[in-house]
Amino acid sequence: MLEPWLRGTLTDVDAVRRQVLHALELAGEDAERWCGSLNDHEISVRPCGIASVCFHLRHIVRSLDRLLTYAEGRALTTPQLEALAGELDCDARTCDVMREFRAGLASAAIRIRAFNPAAYDEPRGVGRQRLPTSVGGLLVHCAEHTQRHIGQAITTAQLVTRSALPD
Repeated sequence: MLEPWLRGTLTDVDAVRRQVLHALELAGEDAERWCGSLNDHEISVRPCGIASVCFHLRHIVRSLDRLLTYAEGRALTTPQLEALAGELDCDARTCDVMREFRAGLASAAIRIRAFNPAAYDEPRGVGRQRLPTSVGGLLVHCAEHTQRHIGQAITTAQLVTRSALPD
């Protein structure tokens, strides 16, 4: 099957948002394929001490929420900061992690569609230090960050299902 960016879809949005949306769509498909059938232990295990699949999936959608909040010109909320602090806590059920992941991607897609391309060059600040970037920079980072972590989740899923590595 062709990757989302080669399917000729999402032509109702400009090329930048389309590619970000395609990156999220691909991440969703990859998560379902490689991580969706993990059992509750497999999704939380940390082979050789590396981050669990649970961490990567939660980190993807919680980071998307934070990055899009910055792109929207808003500050992070207390619940967002609490969610950040709990990303490594991965004693979770696969169904709950996948539900959060799917919902997070869907929410991010709606928010990404709401951006006006004319705002891409508007300055934004990231984090407490308000590190400089732009709306467009944040949107592109949503795609690249998501793809980086879904790759790590896939690799970890393969490790926990195809080998007898210790926890």
